[in-house]
Amino acid sequence: MPELRRLGRSDLSTPRLVLGGNVFGWTADAATSFRTLDRFAEAGGLMIDTADVYSAWVEGHRGGESETIIGEWIRRRGGTRGVLIATKVGMLPGEGGEKLAPARIAAAAEASLKRLGVDTIDLYYAHQDDPETPIDDVLQVFDALVRDGKVRTLGASNFTAERLEESLAAASRLGTARYEVLQPEYHLMAREDVERALQPLCVSEDISILPYYGLASGFLTGKYRRREDFGQSVRGGRMERFWNARGFAVLEALDAVAAEARATPAQVALAWLAAQPAVAAPIASARTPEQLEELLPAMTLELTADQRARLDAASRS
Repeated sequence: MPELRRLGRSDLSTPRLVLGGNVFGWTADAATSFRTLDRFAEAGGLMIDTADVYSAWVEGHRGGESETIIGEWIRRRGGTRGVLIATKVGMLPGEGGEKLAPARIAAAAEASLKRLGVDTIDLYYAHQDDPETPIDDVLQVFDALVRDGKVRTLGASNFTAERLEESLAAASRLGTARYEVLQPEYHLMAREDVERALQPLCVSEDISILPYYGLASGFLTGKYRRREDFGQSVRGGRMERFWNARGFAVLEALDAVAAEARATPAQVALAWLAAQPAVAAPIASARTPEQLEELLPAMTLELTADQRARLDAASRS
């Protein structure tokens, strides 16, 4: 069995890989999604990450498509059977308002529970901060969901260190449930925002980091070696920001470490991330079971201190 890591001070644990569900109902149809989910669970994966807004950006979609597919998969397998579901609120407007308005959180939670077909959301995130809604109001409605048994654990995504710290202080003052997990963008090509202030705060407060875009939208897999490769994926347009000397240095270091470890660049990139302070598990999505198969060894891959140091050096160049 893969090593399990506890999430913050909660009773949730996960291996060193969380399956991203943003592709379900978008670039992966239902049948393919079911096969990917089956393989993840079979391999010992536990946490599936989604959001109510997935995939509202697609023409004809309204949001909730990913949750609906995951819910059908849960129904087909006869329940969650130990699998953990993480979802989010705060980017999809609807009943009750928008962002983190208390009425919106309450209504969105009910809608997510219904689409997922579960009684409890294991990990419920504020998908983004909402400076217009008082922190106390946000925490109190989240706490009510926890007390009612509709949510087990809370997380914050896309928060600054200052706002996360304010939220933790407010939870302590109010006696409410607090955020136990932080979900920021963090990978070899995006480090400063997390490492400067968020990571030290998470270490000191015993908060676990579950980073998204662990593979930099696919750049760290090594499949984008030429500009012509951008057309391989709907995410290809995001590669431009990594197309520079630093990006090439990171790919070169990944290739070298991967050869030594008898692994792939993607596995090495995820293993590096899982070895960072406060990081419990990176989140990575897979459009097909075949793509997932490449990611699974990251749950157990151990890099040497020298290999991590070389990747560090390349990513700071």
